[in-house]
Amino acid sequence: MTTGQRGRPRSFDRARALEQATLTFWEHGYEATSVAGLTRAMGIGAPSLYAAFGDKRALFEEVVGAYGQTYGAFIGRAVAEESGARATIGRILREAATEFTRPGRPRGCLVLSAAVNCTTKEVEEALREVRNGNLAEFERLIAADVTAGALPAGTDPRALARFSAGVFQGMSQQARDGASEKELAAVAELAMQGWPGGRP
Repeated sequence: MTTGQRGRPRSFDRARALEQATLTFWEHGYEATSVAGLTRAMGIGAPSLYAAFGDKRALFEEVVGAYGQTYGAFIGRAVAEESGARATIGRILREAATEFTRPGRPRGCLVLSAAVNCTTKEVEEALREVRNGNLAEFERLIAADVTAGALPAGTDPRALARFSAGVFQGMSQQARDGASEKELAAVAELAMQGWPGGRP
């Protein structure tokens, strides 16, 4: 007589598995991360991965969403808590210096580093959409400050937004290349001095 529970799916901590997938994609990028590498990091078999998360692309989409609510949440907090473009974007850049260099996890920004050498069109487009969303938010904040008179009337919101996003993206790559928190903080300060009217 058979008393075992054959066919019962292996149980695992889904949140922990997602966290490990996040760190793996963050470290290696989307294209260079294999399903085999993911299952090793997550501590589950391929069938469990597919059953719980779908395919690699679906898992990555969930990872990006989770990243935005955890490691990348400092951006949303700054937007919610600060008043005005200068204060908001200045805080984002300064906190990025800290977040991009925290010990014990990959450096830089997952959304930026995962896009490097990505040849999967759907993933590339999804990551571009996230980046462009942040850029549009920067532009909206700057345009509102120009209208309110907090920034000079001749300020070009789109150009200043692209400048600020470019600094953010460059800081991510510099962090990957070994820049320290102190060095990146100095970059953030110089960037804000480059804003119309200089640093607050």
